[in-house]
Amino acid sequence: MRPVYFVGAGPGDPELLTLKAARLLAAADVVVYAGSLVNPELLRYVRAGAELHDSSGLTLEEMVDLMARAWRAGLAVVRLHSGDPGLYGAVREQIEALERLGIPSEVVPGVSSFLAAAAALRREYTLPGTSQTVILTRLEGRTPVPAAERLAELARHRASLCLFLSVHMIDRVVEELRQGYPPSTPVAVVERVSWPGERVVQGTLEDIADRVREAGINRTALILVGDFLTAPAVPSRLYSADFGHGYRGGRSGGAAAAPGGTGAPSGSCGMHDPAETGGAPARGGPSGGAE
Repeated sequence: MRPVYFVGAGPGDPELLTLKAARLLAAADVVVYAGSLVNPELLRYVRAGAELHDSSGLTLEEMVDLMARAWRAGLAVVRLHSGDPGLYGAVREQIEALERLGIPSEVVPGVSSFLAAAAALRREYTLPGTSQTVILTRLEGRTPVPAAERLAELARHRASLCLFLSVHMIDRVVEELRQGYPPSTPVAVVERVSWPGERVVQGTLEDIADRVREAGINRTALILVGDFLTAPAVPSRLYSADFGHGYRGGRSGGAAAAPGGTGAPSGSCGMHDPAETGGAPARGGPSGGAE
């Protein structure tokens, strides 16, 4: 039988729903969605006559029982989560509960809100010359955080950072971040990213708490921290005329990287750089690949 599908709804904008997610919603007989987080506009993809259940008032046991009964009746079941199910979605416990009942499942990824926030700001977390590391985390609240992952410890890396589920504790967030980041570190708070009511508040660790309070933001917002927010772009080596690789010879004395090369110069764009993926044939273009 078909599995129960755990589907990422994306950050909110209906046009950021994946094609596969839209197809599964259109074919579903039963949709269990997180009403407190999922944009109601997404439900327009659900066919007329399908059952809709808002999970915001349900317990884990009630959700699992609902999905199990529908699956046993031969119905197509979709569990719709905001963003991507792999981040703060509490899907593992649902999947394991279904497994114990002998019910298969499949996870369909979605566009995460942390990526939509970078897009809204037109910024790149992994800005060459500034940061090549992204930390996704949350401040400890009712859900504990391992000691080694406390925000004050992570702040010592001074990497690009995105905080989920923490804006209502903005004063504590700032206090812990300042254990590693300097007070002048740029901060952006993005509320309801990609929704019609999206708002952005920007500042530094010195003033962001006051700015967030003045704006009245206390939920459904991400906190982005790091120099990537304001640092100027440094041209990467990947598109430099004097940097050759398997798909393009270098100019002005540059030479193409031989297959099996040892990697690209610092500042190149990781996955998109043939020299960092072991080189490529010197002749001809990529087979079906994108630049």
